[in-house]
Amino acid sequence: MNENLESIKADRPNIITSEIEAIGFYRKMDTKATVIDMIAGKYVIVEEYFSNGLQVLAELKRNLELKYTDKSFQGQRKYRSAFREASHRLLIKVEDNKLTVKKAPNIGWLKELYPDASEFYISFPEIQGMNSSWQWYKKGIEVKTLDLYLHPYYGTYFPTRFDHLKLFDKWLKKYDGPKNNVIEIGVGSGVLSFQLIQNGFENITATDINKNAIIGVSEEIERLGFENKITPVYSDLFENCDGKADLIVFNPPWLLARHKLEEGIDKAMYYEEELFPRFFEEAKKHLNPEGKIVLIFSNLTQVVDANNPHPIIEELQKNNRYRKDLHLRRDVRASSRRTKRSDSRDNEKVELWVLSPKVEK
Repeated sequence: MNENLESIKADRPNIITSEIEAIGFYRKMDTKATVIDMIAGKYVIVEEYFSNGLQVLAELKRNLELKYTDKSFQGQRKYRSAFREASHRLLIKVEDNKLTVKKAPNIGWLKELYPDASEFYISFPEIQGMNSSWQWYKKGIEVKTLDLYLHPYYGTYFPTRFDHLKLFDKWLKKYDGPKNNVIEIGVGSGVLSFQLIQNGFENITATDINKNAIIGVSEEIERLGFENKITPVYSDLFENCDGKADLIVFNPPWLLARHKLEEGIDKAMYYEEELFPRFFEEAKKHLNPEGKIVLIFSNLTQVVDANNPHPIIEELQKNNRYRKDLHLRRDVRASSRRTKRSDSRDNEKVELWVLSPKVEK
């Protein structure tokens, strides 16, 4: 691991290390009254059994669903925001890297992320997220376009649907340009970089603004033996990139943010308005004259709100930096037969754009 990586410490959920004023919740207590206290701003500590926390969150969900009845995307965003605020007042205690309640899962991230804290409180939803993440990390997720399993690190985005990866794979197999130097912006769990390797690319600089993504993909690179082909770099877009590339690959977030973004996965799912203008401006400086930019995107922001501009189309129409070489689209399928997407996503399509720099006269 290079010096850029050795200094990186993983982002982790906030914890409370001091005693706090809170209500202890036990199995036979009034769940509805407890939830009302949480919504009013009081802390609640899960006692006795891990399942007691699940019981409180289920009641909180019922309570808020009665209030937030708007089923539109925007309405459900308000519901999720209210649920997040109240649910994070539900705490659980950790001692010596283990949960103190009975029948609790064993979560390896507690030891990995908090080696310096022996006793603390953490929100119950964060523990749920850690538990799910730990299962994915240990078992791995199969990526069929790669024919291998990846082990995503905590707080790192990884794909659960693969239509966009299939679209990228289709393009890679037909690409006949130079394969010497590539920059991937937003490497995440490493899927696109590994697809590039499997299609003959030699030297990839893989960046991400998410520290956990860089830590995780570094582990994967070492496990897969790609140390000589992929260099992970902690960077905001091209900030820490040197040199120019034959190919710049970017799978940006697909949804326009209407809220203040948090670190980690939030920034992998939502983009701020200035992200794309910054990317296109900086990409020009890092692209060889005959190079290509490949963007893997979706029309989801327009499906959610038709008034939202498409940032790639907007770049092509407003500026004179790039020309469109190719635009592919593919329908999005549900991740399983049991999945029922809301109708707001029925018209979603994934997209692959190939852009070339315009020659200045």
